Amino acid sequence: MAEKKTATEKSSGEILLRRQRNILVLSLIICLLLFSWLKIQSDKVVRKKVPGSSIIYLPSGKYLKYATFGYSSLAADIIYLWAIQYYGSYDIPDRFKYLEHIFSIIAELDPKYTDPYEVGALIAVYEARDPELAYKILDMGLEKNPDMWIFPFQAGHIAQMQKDFERAREYYRKAMEIPDAPPIVKRLYANAAYKTMDYAEAWQMWKEVYETAKEDWVKEIAYNHLYRVKSTVDTEALQQAVEKFKERYGRRPAELKALVRAGFIKEVPKDLDGKDYLYDPKTGEVKPARVWWKR
Repeated sequence: MAEKKTATEKSSGEILLRRQRNILVLSLIICLLLFSWLKIQSDKVVRKKVPGSSIIYLPSGKYLKYATFGYSSLAADIIYLWAIQYYGSYDIPDRFKYLEHIFSIIAELDPKYTDPYEVGALIAVYEARDPELAYKILDMGLEKNPDMWIFPFQAGHIAQMQKDFERAREYYRKAMEIPDAPPIVKRLYANAAYKTMDYAEAWQMWKEVYETAKEDWVKEIAYNHLYRVKSTVDTEALQQAVEKFKERYGRRPAELKALVRAGFIKEVPKDLDGKDYLYDPKTGEVKPARVWWKR
């Protein structure tokens, strides 16, 4: 009798558990249907009369997470798919107004869901033409996932496209410090250092790349950049010496060795290949013997 009673209680417990699950699923479906109905109703409102009416109000992800009854990842998927469709519509003029809010909701619902951060940043840059917003979304991704180098890497790439090399350098530095970051991050950081005219740092980083590279093509890239850094430093110093020579004597020197005799430089440097720099006494231009990316 005891065994029979235990089996009956077990069966009743399973039935109760199934009912609870069905209630949760039904509640979620009702919420989604209500969400869709509200969206349809809001789309009927004339957008020009009500600013921001192109999107229904959504609470913060923190509160929405509790309202999904443990199905926050599913809710994040649904909102993300809806967002892609929504921001792909060119008929909604003010669709970017709540872009940060929408993707912050997805981040709260599922912080490890990496695709929305990347796609949200791309929408911000290429559709909204707002790189600052892209940085915010990628910074959000790094905050939620501090072990993922991809977010500062992409932010650095965006900054590089915007020719904001100081910011690009900082983002590449962050990416470089995260374990498992690919070698290309260090190369991009070195290039950004050169662009910000920190030639000492650029030289040191490219030297490390050259000395640690296992592939010949990487060594060649590093060598070319080392050539570029040295030739830039040398030609700028020579150019300044030529101008000083002209200020003192009222003419440009006939040759670079004259700068040594006049005491403006200790010696005439050579490029990384051991070749002389080219000098035009008519214009005072000093340039390397070859283009830095050609060997």
